[in-house]
Amino acid sequence: MTVAVTGASGQLGRRVADLVLASLDPGDVVLLTRSPETLGAHAERGVAVRRADFDEPASLVDALAGVDRVLLISAVDLGRRAAQHRAAIRAADEAGVGHVLYTSVPNPESGITAVAPSHLATEEALRDSGLAWTFLRNNLYAESQVPVVAQLIESARLVTSAGDGRTAYVSRDDCAATAAAVLVQDGHEGRAYDITGPDAVGPQELAALATELGGRPVDVVHVDDDALIAGMVEGGMPEFVARVVASFPEGAREGLLGSVSSAVEDLTGTPARSLRDVVTAHLAETLHP
Repeated sequence: MTVAVTGASGQLGRRVADLVLASLDPGDVVLLTRSPETLGAHAERGVAVRRADFDEPASLVDALAGVDRVLLISAVDLGRRAAQHRAAIRAADEAGVGHVLYTSVPNPESGITAVAPSHLATEEALRDSGLAWTFLRNNLYAESQVPVVAQLIESARLVTSAGDGRTAYVSRDDCAATAAAVLVQDGHEGRAYDITGPDAVGPQELAALATELGGRPVDVVHVDDDALIAGMVEGGMPEFVARVVASFPEGAREGLLGSVSSAVEDLTGTPARSLRDVVTAHLAETLHP
């Protein structure tokens, strides 16, 4: 069986690639990227590194030649990626790929978080494609909260529109380990897995963690979505980006991000890392001296 990973030079893709190579012969692994030169060390090991661009469907067909199963890591451009993903799915079908794994999000049908519509469109395209599919619905990365906690320690103030909503933050490393495991295993066709951390964290718990690590109290200030967006824009964030960011506490408030699953441990055999573990491991790299 030959497996492929798209976006293999990115943070998630590179982690998946390295984990897959611990299980498979390099000759059975194909890494797809717009920048093949960044994966020279993998090519030297005997891995097939191929140029692939979601905006160039013909390149995808050629890049997927001989591949049996592919991990489609979601692209980053929210406005264009549904079309890019559909092109990749058509290319996989044309190239004879039998099974596509896709990195999605929890509850994509909700339409609330800014990323949900493009993920739902991709899931629907895969369901309609006739290909075998597996959805890895990754929750928000725990690593994204490391700079947040650092900022809370400095400001002693958490401004949020999440209310009492919780998020089951998951380590990027655990997402990679789960994707690699499913990519090399059989029996996951037609399954959708919620990939989460071991617990769901709300604003109070996040503030308490920052209080503990910083040594001074962090107050939680509850605002509505408009006020949160306005504050981020005032701080220099582009409005479009601010609206995307604000959609996640809204999703937490609506109960879309707080469900905890055992999928990481079930699929990899290793318990998921907690938000605390991730933050404490990386906080020193982020705090100002």
